[in-house]
Amino acid sequence: MKTFKNIIILFITAGLFFACNDDEYGNLDALKSDVAPTNVKALFSVTQDNTGTVTITPSADGATSFKVDFGDGETVSEVLKAGENITHVYPEGEYSVNVMAYSLTGLETIEELPLIVSFKAPENLEVAITNDEAISKQVNVTVNADFAVSFDVYFGEAGNDEPVMANIGETASYVYQEPGTYTVRVVVKGAAIATTEYTEEFEVTAILQPLASAPMPPARFGGDVISIFSAAYEDVPGTDYFPDWGQGGQGSSWAMFELNGDQMLQYVNLSYQGIQLENSIDVSNMEYLHLDVWTAEDVNSIKTSIINNASGVVTEAPVTSILTPNEWTSIDIPISDYIDQGLTVTEIFQMKFEGEPWAAGTVFIDNIYFWKSPEPASGLEGIWQIAPEAGALKVGPSPGSGEWWSNDAQTVTDRACYFDDTYVFSLDGSFANVLGEETWLETWQGVAAEQCGTPVAPHDGSGDATFVYDANMGTLTLDGSGAYIGLPKVNNEGELPNVSVPTSITYDVSLSDDNNTMTIGIESGSGVFWTFKLIRYIPPVAGTWQLAPEAGALMVGPSPGSGEWWSSDAQTVIDRACYFDDSYEFGSDGSFKNVQGTETWLETWQGVASEQCGTPVAPHDGSVTYTYGYDETNGTITLNGTGAYLGLPKVNNDGELPNVAVPASISYDVNMTDSNTMIVTIEAGTGVFWTYKLVK
Repeated sequence: MKTFKNIIILFITAGLFFACNDDEYGNLDALKSDVAPTNVKALFSVTQDNTGTVTITPSADGATSFKVDFGDGETVSEVLKAGENITHVYPEGEYSVNVMAYSLTGLETIEELPLIVSFKAPENLEVAITNDEAISKQVNVTVNADFAVSFDVYFGEAGNDEPVMANIGETASYVYQEPGTYTVRVVVKGAAIATTEYTEEFEVTAILQPLASAPMPPARFGGDVISIFSAAYEDVPGTDYFPDWGQGGQGSSWAMFELNGDQMLQYVNLSYQGIQLENSIDVSNMEYLHLDVWTAEDVNSIKTSIINNASGVVTEAPVTSILTPNEWTSIDIPISDYIDQGLTVTEIFQMKFEGEPWAAGTVFIDNIYFWKSPEPASGLEGIWQIAPEAGALKVGPSPGSGEWWSNDAQTVTDRACYFDDTYVFSLDGSFANVLGEETWLETWQGVAAEQCGTPVAPHDGSGDATFVYDANMGTLTLDGSGAYIGLPKVNNEGELPNVSVPTSITYDVSLSDDNNTMTIGIESGSGVFWTFKLIRYIPPVAGTWQLAPEAGALMVGPSPGSGEWWSSDAQTVIDRACYFDDSYEFGSDGSFKNVQGTETWLETWQGVASEQCGTPVAPHDGSVTYTYGYDETNGTITLNGTGAYLGLPKVNNDGELPNVAVPASISYDVNMTDSNTMIVTIEAGTGVFWTYKLVK
């Protein structure tokens, strides 16, 4: 049983304000962010003399003081400082001991703990001795027994005769120096003089392989990464990860290792090991070489070499990285570390890994890729539309001229299906014509008269296209058959259908009005100049959003909008303050970012023992800028990029993590109830509907 109370102890708070200056307490930020203690418990130590004397040592995370309600009707103890204990004499019986833990500002957490005091020797022992599943060479001992309060474990390692003590029903743990077989002796104690013992010969094992996958790499644009081996990106084809360069003669071997469907490279007794690329790669415009390495305790460091082949002249350079045993070491080597050694990096065709000490142990390697930071936005990225005004489209004998024709206000009304078309320039360099169900058609597209109608290929937005914007030259080039700005018939060669459909079109471009207005010009053939005026479209979702700090902001049930299975209450907002201050930023340029600060709410699937505030965990740590697509007509938002999410990071279209793979994109249904409120719904798998309420 746990209860949480916001209690302000006036003498503590007042003392802090009168006795401490701002420098000592960082402007009192620590007090403002104080939370109630967690993980409250107590160690019971009873004397074996039939007196019922019990020493109680309370502990908790985030507590500075304690009180103990002994549970026998006696008075509550005086205040104990962290680390202190108190002794109390009990008659035989069963008791509920309440431990009250207090934070610096007096926030209280109460934990109720059972205590049985009996003058009989412990009976009916149940002893479980196991190797820890996550920590190498750690042994856990759990004991249950009648008439017992605590137990001591002597783990039998030479040179260590000190027992580890724990309460009955809890676990005592110990990490051995070396694996092997040891005599484990358990002494079970109650209030009686007599104790009961248990002894077992137990084999201690070491963990020699990773139990969890390496951290998921962040989402990156294709031009910002060259992947050698990673499920997060598209690897260069034809790579040989296990070429035999004679390392087998050093006692080394190699294999592909699979962990819960995740493949990684396993190099056994690593002396040296190579990777052979089918085609040379140029990494001169990359900034780092990344790799994740796991090893037990036998390999202290790894030397990573990249090897260049410049017209038959082979050169290489190594960089050494220290490894942390029994966990993944994420390594990012600056490419400059290789260049500074005189290595040319324009024709990399091999990589090499060397273990230190030589051939002493096994390493597992994953996520080998070269990467660079994304280019900053140019000012062009975002969603654009033809300005809904007279003169937005015109043609004449010179740039900017409307001498031959210029649209009027009536044109905006008559061609509404055209003026709602959008031109989307994404941060990854992709371009899209988004036309909806109808756009304006001309007779060369197969209709009898100019009219609204279904978009006609290849000018229907279905093809892939990219863009290149040269701000210095004032030019914009679209690459992709059917991609266009303004009118699909207009291109550099002339006007369709008199010329062929081009695969590329270059426009003159200028930005104004703080990059919210774009003027496009193009000479269509010779002496025919079209001009288009576009304005930036700001979707209603653009801006910074947070979960509404109220009951029902998160809920889950068997139908959209249902909280039948669970719904957050007002206390959730307080307990998870580190989560409710997270924000979701939708840029007008199509960018999206999760902003979490130094802490957010973590769940056990993210590697913590219990749900709690903590440092954000990759890939859901907001370290990457993603992209989004908003379909106002259909009421959907799609987030693009591994780790991007709304609401809860575990929830996606396939189900809930960790039961499904981390997705590369997630689509949500959205309902803008007003300009500052958004209801987000997602079906996680089949029949599980999460609903979030966000406010701007």
